[in-house]
Amino acid sequence: MVSSIHLIGVTLTVLLLVMVSWLSGRKVKDARSFTTGGNSGSWMVCGALLGTLAGGQSTIGTAQLAFCYGISAWWFTIGAGLGSLTLGLFFAGPLRRSGCSTLLEVVSREYGHKAETVGSILFLIGIFISIMSQVLSSSAMIGSLFGMPTVWAALVSAVLIMLMVLFGGIRSAGVSGIVKLVLLYLCSIVAGIVVWHVAGGLSGLRDSVASVYQSPTITQLNGLTDVESIHHRYGSPFARGVFKDLGGCLSLVLGVLCTQSYAQCIWSAASTPKARKGAVLCSVFMPIIGAACTLVGIYMRGHYITAEELKALQGAGEMLPAGIGVIENSAQAFPAFILKHLPAWLGGLMLGTMLINILGCGSGLSLGASTILVRDVYGNFKRRMGLKSSPLSQLAQTRLSIVGILAAAFVAAITFSGTFINDLGFLSLGLRAVAILFPLCFALSCPGRFQPSHVLLSMPLGVGAMLLAKFTGLPGDAVYYGLAVSLIAILAGRRKREKIL
Repeated sequence: MVSSIHLIGVTLTVLLLVMVSWLSGRKVKDARSFTTGGNSGSWMVCGALLGTLAGGQSTIGTAQLAFCYGISAWWFTIGAGLGSLTLGLFFAGPLRRSGCSTLLEVVSREYGHKAETVGSILFLIGIFISIMSQVLSSSAMIGSLFGMPTVWAALVSAVLIMLMVLFGGIRSAGVSGIVKLVLLYLCSIVAGIVVWHVAGGLSGLRDSVASVYQSPTITQLNGLTDVESIHHRYGSPFARGVFKDLGGCLSLVLGVLCTQSYAQCIWSAASTPKARKGAVLCSVFMPIIGAACTLVGIYMRGHYITAEELKALQGAGEMLPAGIGVIENSAQAFPAFILKHLPAWLGGLMLGTMLINILGCGSGLSLGASTILVRDVYGNFKRRMGLKSSPLSQLAQTRLSIVGILAAAFVAAITFSGTFINDLGFLSLGLRAVAILFPLCFALSCPGRFQPSHVLLSMPLGVGAMLLAKFTGLPGDAVYYGLAVSLIAILAGRRKREKIL
């Protein structure tokens, strides 16, 4: 149950991070320092990356998946870590040498402004969906903590995201990311130690999960048949199938490489070695956070059932097993653990940290979307019209676009409040990867090899193929259909090398 101590802890933590963002933002003087920083050290880069990666899906979503499928939930943060590692080792140098400020600018220099415009629009749609999912995540937590209606909780969420990034840009995201890094690790270590101690290690976790499934009704409701199937689901790294779990991991890797927010963290570094080191540090931290959240989810599965499962038990005439509690749904696994199994003061700190993680992820994505909107979409329009603007006016435009993006995200969030958050996240991830993965990679690695018209065509064709596969229920992950069509379209326009006489 939420106590006044919980609420005080949440409020103080949120105020701390907002204050850090505001203080760091006082150093921002122009548009460049707002969007790319340019003087960040390795830990600042790591903080900015972690602040955007460790959102609702990495924490609450991982615990939720572990509640339902055990250790296979770890693949989400493993994929995020591998994506950060790939970004640092293989993309940091080429991105910084390109001299660009956005991923679409890299594509534009190689394949023209039309490719940039089309890619920008598709890219913005993908990022906007993800921003909307972060507003939904944070509004769900704020609503449950403070008893607010969905509309007001969503409005508060959008305003807090806006405040975190509006006055600090990438420097704000980096500094607050470092503070969040400390708080996240404090929370993760404490949660992991508590679970390990209370459950009695892995054997205790396994036994507690098996005890919940002693009820035939709960076992059947979750599609299980016997003890062996229970142990496989919660103990196998491929509980949902090798193709699906590894495919989800790969999707995270591609999403990191194709997201403007993460590229801005690389551009914000003072040097390429510092950018690389910051990304590598982030790749180490992400899986550890995921491991703690996975342990929490498995522990909660061994001690709680959902309201839906309780209803099924009552319908079958069975009693609630002794010592088993009830949570509203699997998404409440981590918040319920904090509220019910930790001291109130520590629980308030952890709930505030989780809320700030979600808000920070939304702020990083909002900054990336505003940069694309101002520099790629509006920038192309200005070039066609022959208009010019000063760096100061560009800073004002970037900040104004953040306000507009979050206002639209607020409206969309309350309109689609019943949508699954994870579904929105993966749809966003797929759209971003399909839209620019291959154009970006080919522009950086082998310029001059492909015809711009084919690259331009690959973007809408790939996204169209992905959406068609998703809504028609084709087997496998829809993103791979989109990537295949995009690659085929680009390769069809491969230029032949001239023979050297």
